[in-house]
Amino acid sequence: MEITPEILTHSFGEAEAQAVYQVVKQEGDWVGFAKRFAFHEDGKVARNALWVLTKATDKELLVFRPMFHELIALAMKTEHSAVRRLSMNLVERLPLNEEDLRTEFLDFCLEHAMNVEELPGIQSICIKLAYRMCKFHPELMDELRRTLEGMEISYYKPAVKCVRNRILSGRLK
Repeated sequence: MEITPEILTHSFGEAEAQAVYQVVKQEGDWVGFAKRFAFHEDGKVARNALWVLTKATDKELLVFRPMFHELIALAMKTEHSAVRRLSMNLVERLPLNEEDLRTEFLDFCLEHAMNVEELPGIQSICIKLAYRMCKFHPELMDELRRTLEGMEISYYKPAVKCVRNRILSGRLK
């Protein structure tokens, strides 16, 4: 099967995502697939391509480490919530080093994490990413802890409460 934008514009279920994943895996061109489709101007194409990429193992995803900042930029600029969530999911699965701290991305994550109108999946991943960026810097970790403690928790969904509580209790690694 040749993967084209037309294939990725159709409604996708798990079977379709797995089928495309198997083609990309067989071809071994993860980066080419991502550059061609994950950043596509058509939101459906980008969403489906990113969903396919989330099927990759953590080892397979390591090829995206050089694209780390491009994936962050995609998450920050897109208007499509599914593209934001899926691109942030990929970022969250990549290794994060102390020098990867980007204050504009940390601010973005905190803003979206605290926004009660944001989707819970995006809020949760934003909290996780904020934690991962802050853990290298004690002063930022203190600020994150105060922010999380100050959340009016009754406004948030269970997924967000769970991530928040795991960080505050020291159970998120």
